Amino acid sequence: MREYRFYVYIMASRSRTLYIGFTSNIEQRVWKHKNHVYEGFTRRYHCERLVYYERYTTAQIAIAREKQLKRWSRQKKLALILKDNPAWADLSEGWGEPLR
Repeated sequence: MREYRFYVYIMASRSRTLYIGFTSNIEQRVWKHKNHVYEGFTRRYHCERLVYYERYTTAQIAIAREKQLKRWSRQKKLALILKDNPAWADLSEGWGEPLR
């Protein structure tokens, strides 16, 4: 049986503008954000660093979580990121590069 994966993620700019999204292919979606494939918020505000993500096995739960996070206050979103990523590191750094 195939295991499905769905992700809720937060992209950030250097000035800490936040974008929350949902995807079934996080590597591809982050690449698209970083390479400005689409016009829109992340391109306009340079949200190019993956600073947080969660994985789910059903799309319905992931979408519900995305909506929940979008309703949160900015302070609550920042606290969520800081809990697991206090340095605001780009969690996708090195994705797609050959293994050494």
